[in-house]
Amino acid sequence: MPRVTAEHRSARRRQILDAARRCFDRNGFHRTSMQHILAESGLSAGAVYGYFRSKDEIMTAIAGETIGQILAGVGAGLNADPPPPVLRLLDTVLTEVDRHVGEGGILRLAVQVWGESMHDATMAEFVASTYERLRALFVDYARRATAAGMLPAGTDPGQAGAALFGLVPGYILQRVLIGGPERPDYLAGVRSLLPGPT
Repeated sequence: MPRVTAEHRSARRRQILDAARRCFDRNGFHRTSMQHILAESGLSAGAVYGYFRSKDEIMTAIAGETIGQILAGVGAGLNADPPPPVLRLLDTVLTEVDRHVGEGGILRLAVQVWGESMHDATMAEFVASTYERLRALFVDYARRATAAGMLPAGTDPGQAGAALFGLVPGYILQRVLIGGPERPDYLAGVRSLLPGPT
């Protein structure tokens, strides 16, 4: 029997995940069954279940990939030395969000994952650990921005980082659920709430 190469396994896994993403985006998470994913991928049940045991596992894999892509996209801004001003950082982060939030964008699925995490312990654990990790990056930014004078002296990095991070899912929810605001308008609104230069 011919040996299956790593490249073949990677391509097959990608085929399954891409098929699932199309199904989830078209039908929603709950209305997509494993049979839909099998049909969309053109693979047998044995082939798909050889990579993923369930629809939840597929969704977790997709979400994990997306978080990795987003982290790569925003990492330069969050880790810049010296740290950028708050609005410039937020613009960088939301620009990356915009790449994933439109039709067919994976962040449309994020809203479904958030809802599913209210009822599924495994999904809840994944969402909590992922978002705690993301929030920690904003807390670290707030710590460095305070030390660099970009935020007022005495700023609590935990409080400021959590509040700044909270602006991101707020933007995602509004873009997905009601189609706006556009990034420049959102940033202008944040600017109006901030005292002094930003």
